[in-house]
Amino acid sequence: MKMIVLGLILLIIGLLVGMGLLTTIGGILILVGAILWILGATGRAVGGRKHFF
Repeated sequence: MKMIVLGLILLIIGLLVGMGLLTTIGGILILVGAILWILGATGRAVGGRKHFF
């Protein structure tokens, strides 16, 4: 969840300031965070952990 929030913050800052790099990094963090969250919610262990907090 922290990764998704950080991605949202970077995405918003990138859009407001006009920096494409921050927008791209924010989008990637949101995507990876959502994938890890979904895998953790289904009970599948990712990287030796069942939950990503």
